[in-house]
Amino acid sequence: METKEHLKEERDKIVKGLEEAYRKLVEFKKANNSPLVVVRNGKIVEIDPNDVPPTILYKRSQD
Repeated sequence: METKEHLKEERDKIVKGLEEAYRKLVEFKKANNSPLVVVRNGKIVEIDPNDVPPTILYKRSQD
């Protein structure tokens, strides 16, 4: 199925983009000594950028 393969390729491109955006965000935050602001359990918290991994891999479904 050509459509299914096309959707898989598009999904993989999106996931790679998300991984690259995360990497750039962490790099930027470290360079500016600025905390990452996230929501955990419904509360806004600040995280030291040195306490997070520099890259992350999103899980991809097995097709």
